[in-house]
Amino acid sequence: MDEEFVERVLALVESIPVGRVLSYGRIAEHVAAGYGPRYVGRVMSLEGSAVTWWRVVRADGTIAGPLMAEAQMHWLEESTPVRRGRVHMAEALWEPRTG
Repeated sequence: MDEEFVERVLALVESIPVGRVLSYGRIAEHVAAGYGPRYVGRVMSLEGSAVTWWRVVRADGTIAGPLMAEAQMHWLEESTPVRRGRVHMAEALWEPRTG
């Protein structure tokens, strides 16, 4: 995993607006560096505490168990659409502009 990929992932995460989210897979698609969602997860596990990590969720709107309570506090503060403890992806998914 190269440093440019790490920087692109972190920059994209920082650009996610308040109350919106991106999935690991969508981030991987947008940074288009040949790395998949697992690599995005790796970046977030190693470097994500420096950015708005709670705006990065699994495709089903969940987040890793140990982080769930803190993430839910952030989601509440940011008015992120949540249903039954998960981010409501149909409402909260953000699509970055490309091009």
